[in-house]
Amino acid sequence: MQQCCMVNHKVESSHIRLEPGGFITGLDDRPAFSLTAPKSLPIPVLITVPHAGRDYPSSLLAQMRDPDFACLRLEDRYIDEVAQAIADATGAALITAHAPRAMLDLNRARDDVDWEMIAGSKPHPVRHSQANRRARSGLGLVPRRLPGFGEIWREKLQHGELARRIEGIHQPYHAATSRELQRIRDEWGAALLIDLHSMPPLRVSNDRPEPVQFVIGDRFGTACDGALVTRGCQYLESRGKGAALNRPYAGGFVLDTHSAPPLGIHALQLEVCRSIYLDARLERPTARIAPLARLLAGLVRDLGEATARMGHGGDMRQAAE
Repeated sequence: MQQCCMVNHKVESSHIRLEPGGFITGLDDRPAFSLTAPKSLPIPVLITVPHAGRDYPSSLLAQMRDPDFACLRLEDRYIDEVAQAIADATGAALITAHAPRAMLDLNRARDDVDWEMIAGSKPHPVRHSQANRRARSGLGLVPRRLPGFGEIWREKLQHGELARRIEGIHQPYHAATSRELQRIRDEWGAALLIDLHSMPPLRVSNDRPEPVQFVIGDRFGTACDGALVTRGCQYLESRGKGAALNRPYAGGFVLDTHSAPPLGIHALQLEVCRSIYLDARLERPTARIAPLARLLAGLVRDLGEATARMGHGGDMRQAAE
């Protein structure tokens, strides 16, 4: 197993492996995602970015009632640029989706489908995952409607096209995530998945009068060792950043599928408020993206070093102090 590396790490491009995967129908089968990672990882961390894809087939946009509005609401806009800066600074592995969430939501189960939006044959019987309530609310495997906006699509989606999206996007993305996590765990003895998202600004409340800028999710204690979760929250709070745990975002299919703490694979979802790195319309990145990336690179490095100690049988009670 690797020895724990405690220094800042900048990886030369010649030492990076780049693996495209999957395909986007309607874009000459352009890759649906890419995996980038140093050939020798300095920390046992994989960052995933499932909701920032911006490679839209023209046929998809033509089917949307208001593509500009819907795309803005569905995307974790430009959080992939934050993730790339973090990976560059820390040497963490990175899987970034290029296929847009409007096409298929990688944080949903394959059977989390609202079959009323699908034309043609349907499975018999229709299987529903426990998370299928998301489909019924409009945000299933293929988003159907948005709050305050209504239906996204002009017409129903063909069953064959849904199957192609699952084959080209969902299956290979999660297979690559699983392989990379197992590779990291086998090399280090432990691995940490950080599923990176962005969120709209949260309302202040009586319980939290200060704005929450970050939400860490661990599926209510099931997806990650508690000492890592505590360490992450303490890191942000010690730097004056409002952070919440599991409320209102605890994580979804990615954490449910890929976390296995008893086997040394831990997973966290990290939500970042869009107002701290985008413009006032929450459309374009600003100069604030650089300090945000530096802050989160420190968090990733800190959690990566703690995970490495876990893989070596280190005492996480000390790691959490």
